[in-house]
Amino acid sequence: MRYGFDIGGTKIEMAAYDDRLNQVFCQRVSTPTGDYQQFLSCVKTLVAQADLTLHTRGSIGIGLPGVTDPVSRKQLSVNVPCITGHCLAEDLANTLDRPVAIENDCRCFALSEASTEQTQRHDIVFGVILGTGAGGGLVLHKHLHKGKNGLAGEWGHIPISAQLVQRYDLPLFTCSCGLTGCFERYVSGRGFMALAQHFRHPATSVPELLTCYRQGDPLARRLVGMYIDILASALSSLQLMLDVDAFVLGGGVSNMPELYRLLPLAMRAWLFPGSEPAAILSPVFGDSSGVRGAALLEQNAH
Repeated sequence: MRYGFDIGGTKIEMAAYDDRLNQVFCQRVSTPTGDYQQFLSCVKTLVAQADLTLHTRGSIGIGLPGVTDPVSRKQLSVNVPCITGHCLAEDLANTLDRPVAIENDCRCFALSEASTEQTQRHDIVFGVILGTGAGGGLVLHKHLHKGKNGLAGEWGHIPISAQLVQRYDLPLFTCSCGLTGCFERYVSGRGFMALAQHFRHPATSVPELLTCYRQGDPLARRLVGMYIDILASALSSLQLMLDVDAFVLGGGVSNMPELYRLLPLAMRAWLFPGSEPAAILSPVFGDSSGVRGAALLEQNAH
């Protein structure tokens, strides 16, 4: 049995899967964010309940926002501040008396969506998160590729091109990572709204902006076209570097149906003549992909 944890700033979702990846057990509790020992105790209780209910000792995989320092193995997490500075994997392994695999939640999404019927014939799958931020993960032959520093898939912090800046007279937004002009600041949900505010559209949310777009609002149509072109540029850069078979989109902005129709067309303008854009796919498991991908981490390590 495989246990997956999707840990966020407000809730912990824990699910158990059998050897065919059928979900057989699920629990959700509030995340203890202020006390580290309470956090460890919470995870221990969830695992103990699953072991007792399922009469087994499941393997443990955990997906959570933030990064693990590749040298010290300490966590850095803004959403769950109590785990920052701790060797979470080691501490949980000692607490639970079994190995624990920990990975960024965006990469868990990618691993899950690269292990579905729609991607079973694709060797190179890139999971693209378009939510509050912009992140992702690269899966090669069903195995998560992390790279030397664990940074593979951090496409959101590649800078946009001067061509885009000139074409749309874009501002150079600063990013929380310390760089300027990162794709995340333009294509995440917040980035989309930052563009709308810069060009003085009155919409206060992405759904409201899309409603205006579908009603024929000229400025909203210009903003959506601009957004599609910027995102197409980012994905085409990944295509040129990796020759991806498929991009699977996740996060709140991925619910925009126009993306799947317009992105392949827009990507052609950024690729070599005659090159075929990768398939642009909607997620099979959506919000449940994080916990499912976490459950796959132990298998992925082999």
